[in-house]
Amino acid sequence: MLVLGGSGAVLGGYFLFRRKPKAADELESERRAWLDRIGRITDGTVIDVQELKAGEKTTIMLIYQYDVAGVSYEASQDVTYLRHLINLHSCRLGLPTSVRHDPHNPGNSIVLSERWMGLRQ
Repeated sequence: MLVLGGSGAVLGGYFLFRRKPKAADELESERRAWLDRIGRITDGTVIDVQELKAGEKTTIMLIYQYDVAGVSYEASQDVTYLRHLINLHSCRLGLPTSVRHDPHNPGNSIVLSERWMGLRQ
């Protein structure tokens, strides 16, 4: 009986104090902040800006290209929550930009964060 009560207390404590999974927006914000701190900067080019609609939600994707160590990367960044920082109409094909990328995983990159902007307008 004592083992059953102890197991119940441990199980109850686990459910009470476990970490809640983070929302996708919070994970993306942490990724931008991390790349803002450790990311290396390279030159890139804006390829396109697209608005994607899923029901009532609209997502704005900034699509860009850059090269690291002779390898070309094409990436996109969701700038929906950062659109107040940029003029999306000036983000045209061929616009030069700076790209911050993870030195250990160059495919992980950003063009815009809350504290940094690589777009050259």
